This record gives sequence, C-alpha cells and structure tokens, in this order.
Amino acid sequence: MRLGVLFSGGKDSTYACGRAMEMEEVVCLITVRPQNRESYMFHTPNIHWVRLQAEAAALPLIEVESEGIEEEELRDLARAVMLARDHHAIEGVVTGAILSVYQAARIQKICRDLDLWCFNPLWHTDEASYMQRLIDTGFHIIISGVFSAPFDESWLGKELDIRALRELSGFTRTHGITLTGEGGEYETFVLDAPFFEKRIQVEGASTEYHNYHGRYDITAARLVKK
Repeated sequence: MRLGVLFSGGKDSTYACGRAMEMEEVVCLITVRPQNRESYMFHTPNIHWVRLQAEAAALPLIEVESEGIEEEELRDLARAVMLARDHHAIEGVVTGAILSVYQAARIQKICRDLDLWCFNPLWHTDEASYMQRLIDTGFHIIISGVFSAPFDESWLGKELDIRALRELSGFTRTHGITLTGEGGEYETFVLDAPFFEKRIQVEGASTEYHNYHGRYDITAARLVKK
C-alpha cells in the first residue's frame, strides 16, 4: 500500500514514518505549515526545517501553508492530503497521534471522505516503552519548545537522552505532564532517525523563554554524512 505520512518533524510523526516503512511503501511526507504559532492541530516549532528532514529521508514533500485558524486548518490539511493523493497516488495516511482524540478524529474523517486508509501506529501505545525505544533505536531528538511547568530554559535544545527521559518521568509524577508531551507540554525536532540517509547538524539557533513557555528556533542547519 502506498502511504503518505503526516509529518511535523517531531519525534512522533518521524517514528510513525519509520514504522510505516517497515510494513508498507511510504511515498511522501505531508506537512501543513501554520502561520499561527498556537495552532490547534499542527506542530509549529522549526516546521520550516521539515524540508531538510525530507531530504535526509530521501522522500518527496507535499507542503501546504495554513493560517492556522481552528477548523479552517482542517480544510488546509484535506487539501494537502488531496495533493499527495493526486501527485503520489497514496492509498492511506499515517499519523503520529498517541492520545489526542481531537486530532485523530479529524484526520480519520478526512481520510474517510477521501476513501483513504488511516494508520495510527502509536495510538494508545505504552508511553514509557515508546520513549525508551526511541533512544534505543538511534533517534536523535532535541526539545524544540516547552509550554508548561516545570520546564525551565535549560530544556530548550536539550537532547532527549536517558538522563532527560528520567527527568521527564519524574515530571509525570510531580507535575502530571504526559511523558510523550502529547498534552502539549513540550515539542521536539528530530535530527537523525534510523531511516535517514544523512543526519541534520544544527549550526545556529536562537531561544526565547518566559514563564515556562519557550522555543528553540533553528536558524542554520545542514545535512552531514552519518
């Protein structure tokens, strides 16, 4: 089956892409770039660097701009999926949804309307096992945004490694965050994945942070050999 992956550049959509590749044929990545940094549906930090990730994965990218207005952005997503169907003959769509019924239900409706299969390989996965698997299988992930207590500025740009995972596990107990950040507590950016042919090297970045909200914006990056 020919699949298009809804791709944000974060850990969940990247991992879902790798899982889909193990079972079916992934023929393109599909990205919606919201202008609204508070988008209800879409990941926003460093979204413009998905082009470099697509190149690293040697996959074509369907990219659509959106104003990021609630519900209207669903029409933008549908437009992006239709472009993938028309240009790459996709038969299904892959998502990295884990717990968000809001996202999953809306994506599934778009797929039903377009007669496409919707594949959610991470849906209700065990979060601790999944996070450990990311590290064990060679994903190189950094924190690209934080949006709740108790994250301080030191988390911006931090690598998601064993030490960071232990800290996140502690936060689930002390502050009630979701371990995967599915509740919007933090967002990520993938610099390397097992299926990338090259890895991304960050050569410049800026940060902004205030009152437990912050972003790590990559300003310069390039692909290097693995």
